[in-house]
Amino acid sequence: MDKIALVTGGTRGLGRAIAIALRDAGCRVVATYHSDDAVARRMQDDTGILALRWDVADLDACRDGVARVEELLGPADILVNNAGITADAMFHKMSPEQWWQVIHTNLGSVFNVTRQVIGGMRARHYGRIVNISSVNGRKGQAGQANYAAAKAGMLGFTKALALENAGHGITVNAVAPGYCDTAMMAAVPPEVLQGILATIPVGRLGTPEDIGRMVAFLASEGSAFVTGATFDVNGGQYLG
Repeated sequence: MDKIALVTGGTRGLGRAIAIALRDAGCRVVATYHSDDAVARRMQDDTGILALRWDVADLDACRDGVARVEELLGPADILVNNAGITADAMFHKMSPEQWWQVIHTNLGSVFNVTRQVIGGMRARHYGRIVNISSVNGRKGQAGQANYAAAKAGMLGFTKALALENAGHGITVNAVAPGYCDTAMMAAVPPEVLQGILATIPVGRLGTPEDIGRMVAFLASEGSAFVTGATFDVNGGQYLG
């Protein structure tokens, strides 16, 4: 699969695994990151994947960043909208800053980055867009009204964009991961983790590689007849 892939939030956690899976499938991959230069350098040194720093919540930064990708490698054939943050609080205690920070980063970035590549994909009559949602965007989660709203919004965006571009050789799909074994989960207290595991029928956390494999399929030629779909990769925790 000799394609150019852009993965937002691609230097750690699920994004890192997605970037590596696409690299292993033969893509030339660029991973964006927001702030941690040390992590990005290690990832670039370990994997050979180019890491570029910009804030995906900033439209101008995305315009400049995508132009830089095109200058270095060429136009993106594959886009994975993975960048995301959390700022959890019960809604009656949630500040406007917590709400908008998550909405702008998790959902606004999907507009900011996709808008820069969709025209070129349409002109070339080829593209693969994969949006990384969440099990909590499917079922909701107390304390995450902002996160769940953003991740659910990605699913509506996926369906609408798929319909708009199906006749242009572009597929648009979403992946909704369940709880995975990442650094974020490693910080969860053991008793809380046991409660989470009890809700997952397969009896374990997902791995980042579980998500990477699904994204690699959706980015491949083999997925050409799949568009507008959401794939729940959650060990049976939520069956939508």
